[in-house]
Amino acid sequence: MHKAHTLARLAGEGEVAAKPRESYNDRMNIDLKIIRIGNSAGVVLPKDLLAHLDAAIGQTLSVTKTPHGIELRVSQPDFDAQMAAAREVMARRKRALRELAK
Repeated sequence: MHKAHTLARLAGEGEVAAKPRESYNDRMNIDLKIIRIGNSAGVVLPKDLLAHLDAAIGQTLSVTKTPHGIELRVSQPDFDAQMAAAREVMARRKRALRELAK
C-alpha cells in the first residue's frame, strides 16, 4: 500500500480500505512572514519545521532551486566543499568542458 495512506478496518466487514493520511505539507501549510533583520530579511521557522528538517538553532541550511520551488536541507560541509571545488574547476576549464560536451 502507498505510504501516503493508512489502513482502516471497515466496521463489521473485515475489509481493509485506504484512508488518506494528512501529509506534512497539509499540516504545516502556514504562511511564513518575511521580517527585517538589520539590512537583510529573514523568516522565522516554526519548531515543528526545524524538527522535520532535523535542524537546530545555529546550524546552516542549504537552499537549492528546483523545478518545483526551493528545497531546504541541513548543510553538509563535505558536500558543500566538494561542490565549491567542482565550480572552481568548471570555471577554469570552461572552454575544455564546452568542447567535451559537443
